[in-house]
Amino acid sequence: MYKKKTLPNLSCGLDLVGEVLYGKWKMRLLWFINEGYQRPSELQRKIPDASRRVLNMQLKELEEHELVSRLIYPVMPPKVEYSLTDFGQTLIPVILAIGQWGDKHEEQLRKLILKTNGES
Repeated sequence: MYKKKTLPNLSCGLDLVGEVLYGKWKMRLLWFINEGYQRPSELQRKIPDASRRVLNMQLKELEEHELVSRLIYPVMPPKVEYSLTDFGQTLIPVILAIGQWGDKHEEQLRKLILKTNGES
């Protein structure tokens, strides 16, 4: 697994949050786990654009940051379920607020993103 060669800058709250939530799918993973989608296959169906490998890596990082917990059932084939920790639950209002801001400014954001990507 990739290990960073330099220590992260952790001088303020934004740096700390960035280190924990940096990753294209992490906020969506937290949101969907909060909604009750707990199995990796369910999460994959909810986020079809993400590869299984990337989702597994980001779930592992969320687990290392104590935002989600993983429960492995001793059955064959192995069954894994994720749930939010109490610490992870504290992020749900923040993610909700970001989502509401995105919904409120959807038209402007969509135009800006498409323009930036050369799809005007």
